[in-house]
Amino acid sequence: MDGTALAAAGDNARWCDRVCRAHRVPTTRTRDVWAALRRPPARYPDAVTLRRGVPSADVLALVDDTPDCSVKDSFCDLDLTPSGFEVLFDARWISAQPPTTRAPATGWSLVGTEQELRAWAAAAGTGGTFGPELLADPAVGFLVARRDGAVVAGAIAHRGGPVVGVSNVFSTTMEPDAAWAGIVATVGASHPGLALVGYERAADLPPALRAGFTEAGALRVWVRSGGPAQA
Repeated sequence: MDGTALAAAGDNARWCDRVCRAHRVPTTRTRDVWAALRRPPARYPDAVTLRRGVPSADVLALVDDTPDCSVKDSFCDLDLTPSGFEVLFDARWISAQPPTTRAPATGWSLVGTEQELRAWAAAAGTGGTFGPELLADPAVGFLVARRDGAVVAGAIAHRGGPVVGVSNVFSTTMEPDAAWAGIVATVGASHPGLALVGYERAADLPPALRAGFTEAGALRVWVRSGGPAQA
């Protein structure tokens, strides 16, 4: 599954890059590491490793490793404890074969206006992380499910390479299993023939697996002096 984990890590780094650049945060990328050159938006990492075996010193050389710096260890093979980091959480990369559906799930659509995005963000609890720059980006889709006009679930679909990354999955009054099924169908309709990747952890992982995803490898997020959950 290492090839799938590589694809998922690469997509995640490209997504983090898009979010940072939308916030005017400069970034850099080598063969081994993607990094933000100053502190990224909340819940986003300062660095993402892109392959196995990257020396810890090479990662830390690219970031501002002051308190709240975070590193997405895409293959769980870094040891940042000697540098003052602690494990924030462990998670699993996930992937799914291209969906066969050709129409969005009932009740699901793509956010099309800034007003709709504000309603989506309020339901997702993402504050001002996502603005008009990302809404206008053709590689980014904000998926939303509504019931009686209210947002009940959502996610983000990002295509920056040969796969579609699914992230920021949330549900308010919709059952998680129903939300994941709707996400798979809706992403399949907008990105036919492309595999889906992402990551989930703890109680958020089983609904994704029941929707057809499989585990593709372990990842870990490290942080200095604590910090928020990462995207």
